[in-house]
Amino acid sequence: LNDLGNAHAVRQSDTEALAAYTESSILADSLDLQPLSIRAMINAALVEIRQQSTQNGKIHLQLALEKTRQLPDSHEKIQNLLTIGMGLRDLSTQVSAEHAPVFTQAAESFREAIRSAKEIGDWKNESYGWGFSGELYEEGGRHEEALQLTQLAIRTSQKGQAPEALYRWEWNMGRHLKNLGRTDDAISAYQRAIDTLQPIRQQLAVGLPQNPASFRESLGALFFETADLLLQRADEVTNDTRKEGLLFKTRDTIEALKAAELQDYFKDDCVEANRGRIQAIDKVSASTAIIYPILFPDRMVLLMSLGGTMKKITVPVQERDLTKKVHLFRTLLEKRTTHQYLPHAQSLYDLIIRPLEPSLNEFGIQTLVFVPDGSLRTIPMGSLHDGEKFLIQTYALAITPGLTLTDAHPLDREQINLLSVGLSEGVQGFSPLPNTQQEVRELQDLFGGKTLLNEEFRIPNLEQDMKEENFTIIHIASHGKFENEAKNSFVLTYDNKLTMDRLRELIGLFQFRQIPLDLLTLSACETATGDDRSALGLAGVAVKAGARSALATLWFINDQASSNLVNQFYLRLKETSLSKAQALREAQVALLDHPIYRHPGYWAPFLLINNWL
Repeated sequence: LNDLGNAHAVRQSDTEALAAYTESSILADSLDLQPLSIRAMINAALVEIRQQSTQNGKIHLQLALEKTRQLPDSHEKIQNLLTIGMGLRDLSTQVSAEHAPVFTQAAESFREAIRSAKEIGDWKNESYGWGFSGELYEEGGRHEEALQLTQLAIRTSQKGQAPEALYRWEWNMGRHLKNLGRTDDAISAYQRAIDTLQPIRQQLAVGLPQNPASFRESLGALFFETADLLLQRADEVTNDTRKEGLLFKTRDTIEALKAAELQDYFKDDCVEANRGRIQAIDKVSASTAIIYPILFPDRMVLLMSLGGTMKKITVPVQERDLTKKVHLFRTLLEKRTTHQYLPHAQSLYDLIIRPLEPSLNEFGIQTLVFVPDGSLRTIPMGSLHDGEKFLIQTYALAITPGLTLTDAHPLDREQINLLSVGLSEGVQGFSPLPNTQQEVRELQDLFGGKTLLNEEFRIPNLEQDMKEENFTIIHIASHGKFENEAKNSFVLTYDNKLTMDRLRELIGLFQFRQIPLDLLTLSACETATGDDRSALGLAGVAVKAGARSALATLWFINDQASSNLVNQFYLRLKETSLSKAQALREAQVALLDHPIYRHPGYWAPFLLINNWL
């Protein structure tokens, strides 16, 4: 019955959950199963607190506390005391006049958990008793006491070798120190929390709710708080060298967040396998600027690395308002029959690009590489408009999920070996792609290499070809979908769906030979409008697949215009010494210069991902 109540509670069927918990508690009482009766009573109280039924929740917690006190010391007793204390803590935020007694009872419950944990040598749960007490005192505004209690939590979690508790108390320590105005000490504590978290992050993510936003809202918050504090300190210091050092630390924190987000999305170690040295990458080209838009609830911070320096600009726009603008802009961009997108393209340009223009001009920047955050992943930056021209008409552009995930080697034009595959026929309920056949044939005329078209495009054939040859470019002209969960993302083959995991396995067949995969092109893929999680998957496709670069589309496009763009891109790669970003820029500008194709719906969805050289 208690398990049934838990199932109802997870679905937020609170009435059914309460009925099951109540029946479970009564039945356990009649059978003299006190621990089970107490557990059901606590669960019922937590549901009541969620329902704002404070009086009933309080009565059940107090009764559970009295019964728990009578149990002998055990891990189960300690867990009950900690849960009761947490429930009373939550209750204390709902009641005002009676806050003090409930606060005191919560503190008592934690103290008793600590005493029992000491008795049986349970270091980990003792640390939770101290740590939760610190959180309770923090909520009461008693920051000095919260700090002392958290120090005890840190010591005991270290003794108990419990990093999953330790990172949390170090995180709390950072917050307490910040509240006390000790900013430098707070930064050190936050950094220790990140260092403790990194080796166990994957293990902790498994226990998070299966909610795409859960990582960013839970573990990701640690990185954002750290970056926020570093930026605050950078504003306070007057020494230019120290200020810039803090900005570089902020950049490194955001890089760690980006790697963590991508690892959480793909649920494997492909990210760690691809991480490189950032210092070598951001000095590769003096004419390239790396731009990190960081979205905080109350503002956007633009960090920009260029010419070996780091610049910071704060834009006073709330994340909620910016996200609304971005989602509307993305929707209008896909409508080729209207120019309603233009005012929004100009508004977003003013927010994201215009503040950077003086520095971009000063350093003679030619290529912008964005490490986009949140909703900004869902739009092509090249379609932003300064009132006279699109951004792509001024700069070559690329995106990357993080510089540490970018292999900085330029394309070796002497070694190009192309595998071009695609579907022009409609299969498995998907529409035909009539321009695919021409696209694939033109690429073969340009580079030679192998092709797999329509019925030939099956996973066993793909695997056979990849085993036999070192391809440096793989071009896939087929339906591809990126969803907010990586396991649901795929590329369509003639009789199957090629998942990202399977694609990585296939590319892995030659990944560690002397010639790695330089470019993976997905010319007919799409992400859901307004879904920055699916756009994260697209941005990470090169990392996942083990390719240095990817060329892919944010939304579905397969017509004569897109085939022309792809052909022009490859033509420039073959016949010029342009970087991949510059080659894509010229191909896009050539298309938008055509009066029929000026609308960004035709040329903007193509993104160069990761290595832009």
